[in-house]
Order: sequence, then C-alpha cells, then structure tokens
Amino acid sequence: ANLEALTAESGATVTHDPLPTVHADRSQLVQLFQNLIGNAVKFRGEQLARVHVGVEREEDGWTFFVRDNGIGIEPRFGERIFGIFQRLHERGRYPGTGVGLAICKRIVERHGGRIWIESEPGKGATFCFTIPVKEVPK
Repeated sequence: ANLEALTAESGATVTHDPLPTVHADRSQLVQLFQNLIGNAVKFRGEQLARVHVGVEREEDGWTFFVRDNGIGIEPRFGERIFGIFQRLHERGRYPGTGVGLAICKRIVERHGGRIWIESEPGKGATFCFTIPVKEVPK
C-alpha cells in the first residue's frame, strides 16, 4: 500500500509468494521491503518494472528475496552498495540519497540476518536477506 502511487505511476507490477509470519519489528520490515521494492521500480530499464517478492524456508530461518527485471549491477559492487551514501550512478540520472540500502542492511543485521545481492548488468537484480527463526517469549 505504501508504494501504490509509485507502482501505478510507473506501471510496475509487484507480485509475491505467500509470506510467513516472523518475529520481527513490523515497522522496520515495512521499511526494508519498501526500500527494496522502491529501488526495483526506480532502477528499471526500458521495460516496465516487474518485481517479485519470494521466500524460502531454511533450517534456521527464512530467506526472502526481491527479484526485478531492472538494470542490474556489476557483481564487483555487491558489497559497496550497502554502504551509506554509496551511489553507482550520477545524481541526475536516478533520484535518491544513497542511504536506502545501508538502512536495509542495518535492519536485517538488527534482526540477526544478512543481506546480499545477486545481479548482472542488464539482467535485473535479486536482493536476498535472511531472518532467523526466533522463539516468541511466553
């Protein structure tokens, strides 16, 4: 719902698998998904953005992914993009401050997980992150 205007304006399609309930800070997870989906729409190529949010159950938690058909990035920049104020494009080409992915990294790490990207230029990007399963206090 937070991205409804952006997706409608850009013509983007966002789909998702059934998502699990996790023990986590709701507002931070909203911000995490909003940043990742928003970036997928922002860094689209010539075609309309297609974004899919998925999840896989792992032994010790969940691995979520946000996959897009956008411009992608060089694998050598995979770690750099999670640094604060790190941008790969000149300011006039794409809007933003370079803090969104740094915030995503902080949120994931705060929840005991890790975040990474799988991408190639021109072939889209898949941002993956883990959220460990935690016992809910009684």
